[in-house]
Amino acid sequence: MPQKDAASTVLATMRKLGVTGLPRNYEIFYETLSGGNPALGLAVIALGNRPTQQQLDDISRRFFAHHCGQGVIEQARHVLARELEEVAGLLRSERTQVEKYGRILHETSDGLANRSAISHELLQKIVGAIAAATSSTIDRGKQVESALSDKSAELEAVKCKLEEYKRLADTDPLTQILNRRAFDKEIARIYSSRKDILFNALILADIDNFKKINDRFGHPVGDRIIRTIADIFQSSVRRDVFVARTGGEEFALIVEGSSEDTTFEIAERLRKLVEQTQFVDPATGADYGPVTVSMGVCMAAEADTSDDLYIKADRALYRSKVSGRNKVTKHSSLPNHSNNKWLLYRKD
Repeated sequence: MPQKDAASTVLATMRKLGVTGLPRNYEIFYETLSGGNPALGLAVIALGNRPTQQQLDDISRRFFAHHCGQGVIEQARHVLARELEEVAGLLRSERTQVEKYGRILHETSDGLANRSAISHELLQKIVGAIAAATSSTIDRGKQVESALSDKSAELEAVKCKLEEYKRLADTDPLTQILNRRAFDKEIARIYSSRKDILFNALILADIDNFKKINDRFGHPVGDRIIRTIADIFQSSVRRDVFVARTGGEEFALIVEGSSEDTTFEIAERLRKLVEQTQFVDPATGADYGPVTVSMGVCMAAEADTSDDLYIKADRALYRSKVSGRNKVTKHSSLPNHSNNKWLLYRKD
């Protein structure tokens, strides 16, 4: 699929087919239109002109295993709710027991105060009743404490499981970096607050001639190249730079707190690192290179929305592709680019 306005093409296709704009649906159609997974393409075509969400979810489970974690997340939430309700029941029961014990003491005290003379036998019965109530309350308290301890351990285990599946839902299974779902949430966050727009930027990167690499060497080699480039990107930027694989051979980086020139320098340095990397099979010595990437850069202040930012960065990426590849292009350098000044003039 041509890189120019890739996001617009995917969204337009989804709208035409009446598909809801969910991140998992976007990934299905992005991968289909990019042509990187022929089996996925045939499965989508077989759905016809009006695919249902259930049909799309079935495809998602078949081709994107990391999406299956969503059902587990929902299940974990139900377990948490049930465990919390049981904890609340224990606490309610304990409160009732304590209130009952308090009434016994109070009534016994009142009874003693109203008697001028108490027989030894009656006093023994009173002491025995209070002792029994006290013992019962203490035993009950120990049981509740033990039960709460068990429930706390169970809740912590469920919580850890839930956090793990949430992490997996945002992780690309091939590269172990963040995925399109995580990227969609992060890029939307930029425009949730005006103060986050200034000095934020998007870098889109695409492996050059990747289809030829797959056709010549096979998909396993293509996967290894994708993983290597993901490692280069992840390990060569600041920890606060957001790095994701957004589909096929495309990556996205969100850079905060940097000017356009600094963002361009980051992209240029990553481009050179990929260009200088030797992609060689250690077992056979086969050379899969040269492997290069093209990149597009757009500042968040140049766009009105997250979709607009993605489209403009993609246009810059397309310019890098058509002008020879293995280049970085700023959106601001494109002819007739729109340099938004609304940040300076709009009022809250």
